Amino acid sequence: MGRSGDLPRGLVDRFVVRDGVGPDDSGCSILHVDMDAFYASVEIRERPELKDKPVVVGGIGNRGVVSSANYIARKYGVRSAMPTSRARRLCPHAVFVSPTFGLYQEVSRGVLGIFRDITPLVEPLSLDEAFLDVSGALRRMGMTSGRIGQLIRERVEAEHGITCSVGVAPTKFVAKLASGLCKPDGMLVVPKASVLEFLHPLPVSALWGVGKKTAERLADVGLERVADVAAAPLPRLRRIIGNALAEHLHPLAHGYDDRAVEPESVDKSVGAEETFEVDHWDRELLKRELLRLSEKTAAALRGRGLRGRTVSIKVRFADFTTITRSRTLLVPTDVTREIFKVACQLLAEQTPPGAVRLIGVRMEQLTQDSGEQLLLDAPESGWREADQAADRARAKFGHAAIRPASLLRQAPDRSGETEPRPDRTPG
Repeated sequence: MGRSGDLPRGLVDRFVVRDGVGPDDSGCSILHVDMDAFYASVEIRERPELKDKPVVVGGIGNRGVVSSANYIARKYGVRSAMPTSRARRLCPHAVFVSPTFGLYQEVSRGVLGIFRDITPLVEPLSLDEAFLDVSGALRRMGMTSGRIGQLIRERVEAEHGITCSVGVAPTKFVAKLASGLCKPDGMLVVPKASVLEFLHPLPVSALWGVGKKTAERLADVGLERVADVAAAPLPRLRRIIGNALAEHLHPLAHGYDDRAVEPESVDKSVGAEETFEVDHWDRELLKRELLRLSEKTAAALRGRGLRGRTVSIKVRFADFTTITRSRTLLVPTDVTREIFKVACQLLAEQTPPGAVRLIGVRMEQLTQDSGEQLLLDAPESGWREADQAADRARAKFGHAAIRPASLLRQAPDRSGETEPRPDRTPG
């Protein structure tokens, strides 16, 4: 899209959300969430002393390419995909960091887990951005789209130490534009009734599919804004840019985009995690939280007709150091007790001491439920039937109908909750 200087004065201000106050978001069920300078933000999280310095992530050799730059570096003209040698000339005092892709993938999985806690309709575009369809979550959570967007921003920052920007709109195209216009660390809502008011003043480069050459071709014939493309007769557009592109851009310029959010079709893992309001050393408290998360994960597996072979725990310490530990079972399981037992072993045997900020449980190597369950310990064969009975009770009477005794105590580390929040679904 064009530079911010290309935008009409005050356009963004009319739609941006400030202090929780923004335009009417009814009819806006699509969110586009984009991490802010993702790679650079993760590196700065790991090295807080870099917070107020220009940071450039990428290949640091003479032939290297910039992967990400924080917003301080961008003020000097540094951009993604730029040769590192040029970035050094533009900003010689920047801190240049080699990328840590494993860490970015881990953070990305955690962020996608937050999205999937809210809705199963998540379409990842890359490690650092995704579309969400929250139409079902609006009813289930009793929240507006804007409030869900704010919840996502709060959780991403609290749980992963980075920020994101959120666009809220009736369509994918407009939601993605909105998130880009409120960066960094912002949220912009485009009401259904105001889509054309938002779109039409934008430069034609804002239209999905318009690159530099197409923008120049349109500008040559006086079509510089989205409004100009919308007003142009379709036969004229076809003559200028060809049939296919004209028939693609014309409806977009009128605010039409019927693309649905398309979630990944295959579950690769199922899990749940919790970020504590205060850091905790107490291993007994952590074990109780592992039980709650194991119960939640096992219920999600059973609800989807799945079992998992690999139990994994995730532990993030107070300094944001994060470790994962896993163990593969002889046979797949969806039993709370089995998952919890292995999770506790991983915590006790493979996790160093320290104040814990976040803990999670995840099941991987998923298979379809075959109907028969072989457990590691034959006398425990009744535990699956107990889990299934608990599932039926919760389905009829609510989640609080039946709980393990050790979870009935109030947990002060989780805002006084004694039950899992109803808006959380293992992802």
